[in-house]
Amino acid sequence: MTKNNRGFLNVLCLGLLCGGMVLAQEAGVDVPTEAASGGTSLWDILYGGSIVNLLIWIGLFGTSFVMVWLAIDGFLIVKKDKLIPAGVVTGVREALSQGDLGTAIATCDANPGALSNILRSAFDNINDGYEVVQQAVSSSTDLESEKLMQRVNYLNICGQIAPMLGLMGTVTGMVAAFAGLASATGAAKAKLLAQSISTALWTTCVGLIIAVPALLFFTYFKNLATRILLETEVTVLDLIKVLRNAEVEGE
Repeated sequence: MTKNNRGFLNVLCLGLLCGGMVLAQEAGVDVPTEAASGGTSLWDILYGGSIVNLLIWIGLFGTSFVMVWLAIDGFLIVKKDKLIPAGVVTGVREALSQGDLGTAIATCDANPGALSNILRSAFDNINDGYEVVQQAVSSSTDLESEKLMQRVNYLNICGQIAPMLGLMGTVTGMVAAFAGLASATGAAKAKLLAQSISTALWTTCVGLIIAVPALLFFTYFKNLATRILLETEVTVLDLIKVLRNAEVEGE
């Protein structure tokens, strides 16, 4: 990845992590970055009086970074011109139309990818008959789909982990909040409880901010990858249909 892409990734991660706090400030919630009399500092939110809470925030930050990284990776990988290169289609079509199987294989070898892998599986089984070739194409397409979906599924994992981390942070924060009430008396007790609960709920808020786009990206890339891979299989079957004609003519 280029330096410009890395810089964009870092900026996007930072914006995602701070988005919830910005929205809260616009809504009138007091989230100061420095401790004030009776207020809540950013460190109070991140640390929350417990190292466990800090570890949960580190997990949320890491999940958000991975989510953004996978989203960028999806935009770079799950593309029609990436999975179905026009050069490979044209080169294989011209080679097969001239009966030059060797050139078609060389074209696939020179341009590795999902389409080339599926075509190679067809060429490797050409001596076993056209029905076997079709089965090889179908099996190879399923394999390429599984390989691609393994990368896309990580977005789904991020979408599930983030709210769970957020809920864990809220639960641990609530436990600490009620435990701290033992040392408070009078009106200070209610104020301490409200402040502690508000701080604890930040993890759930940020977890949802991460989970929603992660699941949206997952659904988008999953549907797009499925459609493109089905189109890839159709393209391969269209390219190799001349092999069936050649086999019939040879009988």
